[in-house]
Amino acid sequence: MAIRNTVHRWGAVAQLLHWLIVALIITQFTLATLFDDLPPSARKLALLARHKSVGITILMLAVLRLLWRSTNPTPPLTHALLYLLLFAVPLAGWTMSSARGFPVSWFGFFTLPDLVPKNKALYEVLVTTHGILAWTLGVVAIIHMLAALKHHFVLKDDVLRRMLPLTSHKTQGSGR
Repeated sequence: MAIRNTVHRWGAVAQLLHWLIVALIITQFTLATLFDDLPPSARKLALLARHKSVGITILMLAVLRLLWRSTNPTPPLTHALLYLLLFAVPLAGWTMSSARGFPVSWFGFFTLPDLVPKNKALYEVLVTTHGILAWTLGVVAIIHMLAALKHHFVLKDDVLRRMLPLTSHKTQGSGR
């Protein structure tokens, strides 16, 4: 498999970044579900810290993915809303933590600077904003997945295979 993208297929780096982000988004929804109903406790704080670290990791991977995409050819079909949400969700969460006065650390290795000063009213708005953006990302990701499955099973083209590792590319019209 080629490292770099072509106009017909995503390369290994783009695929790796894509599937890492997918796995981390699933992790985020799992962590949020786990800590959401917990009373204040050390376990809840630990899950929140992990959630923040994973969110910052998603943000960093999204930056890398966008940089990689800007220096490589890409197959058709852009996903602007997905990219926007991959930046907006973790940035809203980071800003929300800053507004609450809670530090954001990346797996305990370093603490990120606050994006805004402590502000309870802003925090309340950002709690709702972060939640809405996260659920929107979930819905858009599911639509994205369903569209890829439709391309594969209904339209019988190679859109899904272009992002799967260890698959070959067949040009449109060459059959399956």
